[in-house]
Amino acid sequence: MLSIYSNQLMANQLPLILKTVSISSLKSINHLPIRLSKYDVSGKRFTTIIAEPQASFKGTSKDCIKHDSVHSLNSQNPDVLVNQNEEILTPPAFDHPAFTKQQMESITFEHRPAKTIRDKIALLGIKTLRTGFDIVTGYKHPKNKEEQLNPGIFAMTPEKWLTRFIFLESIAGIPGMVAGFLRHLHSLRLLKRDKAWVETLLDEAYNERMHLLTFIKIGKPGLITRSILYVGQGVFCNIFFLCYLFSPLTCHRFVGYLEEEAVATYSRCIEDIDYGLLKDFENYKVPEIAKSYWHMGENPTMRDLILYIRADEAKHREVNHTLANLKIQTGKDRNPFALKVKCDRPQPSHNLETHKGKGWERDEIVL
Repeated sequence: MLSIYSNQLMANQLPLILKTVSISSLKSINHLPIRLSKYDVSGKRFTTIIAEPQASFKGTSKDCIKHDSVHSLNSQNPDVLVNQNEEILTPPAFDHPAFTKQQMESITFEHRPAKTIRDKIALLGIKTLRTGFDIVTGYKHPKNKEEQLNPGIFAMTPEKWLTRFIFLESIAGIPGMVAGFLRHLHSLRLLKRDKAWVETLLDEAYNERMHLLTFIKIGKPGLITRSILYVGQGVFCNIFFLCYLFSPLTCHRFVGYLEEEAVATYSRCIEDIDYGLLKDFENYKVPEIAKSYWHMGENPTMRDLILYIRADEAKHREVNHTLANLKIQTGKDRNPFALKVKCDRPQPSHNLETHKGKGWERDEIVL
């Protein structure tokens, strides 16, 4: 398989090392994979492989490319889908709530001020994590529109965005699973109901993992990126595990602030698309796994995909800021997002109908 790592890309702070190949190094253009995204680095033309060859470049590109397509298993199982490798695709265990276009477009960055010592510790932790994350992914958040339109060396290409997304989602999928696991054990140990916290936390972890699975279908991470993620996941998972044992409320506030940063990242990407800075995204095909999970229809764009993912992150922001305001002990406060109670004032919901980016205060909720 052709997979040439470019020194120019590494110099451009692209640790994802998306599998690339110089057009000039190929003897025949017919041997190139389909679905290509072209960009210039240091005056040279490179091409990102969106669909990889299965084994070698023998024969035509049609024969050796893995197509992102699905079909029914057989006439007896019309609803059972299989991929191009004849592997059965299991539908999502957690069904995604319905979001309207208007609800997703209305999502904006919202910051909850740090009021308590717990809040300040959580915010400091996020700022520290964000600084390292920005350095690794070569990112600088613009201060204004002019800086966004003229970013200089910090210009974000589709490949750099995919780098950032994959790093972000590989970390964001940890807190929900760790918190759900610990609350599950706590419930068993104390012989008490958990009041639906575990379900929402596991759903959150599942949702973040779907984000990651979608992005690695689009941009294939190389060995360097996988190594960094392997180490980073082990370190972050163990730190979060220990922190949740000592102060669950601080951890939920930390995740709330983490999701604020995620919303900011995806909002910036959507703005870049709208400003015409990411025209190559038009050549990227949304994977079938994303279409199925978000019920996206037949011809979704990358902008549509980012809209859905940003809405998910906004929901996680709301959920974790709210959980950080409740009584965390098992058997005390119920999870208000698992069941919406009808009353004379708005209440939290599983979707975006009554969304509050800064979270719900405890006295606002019917518990």
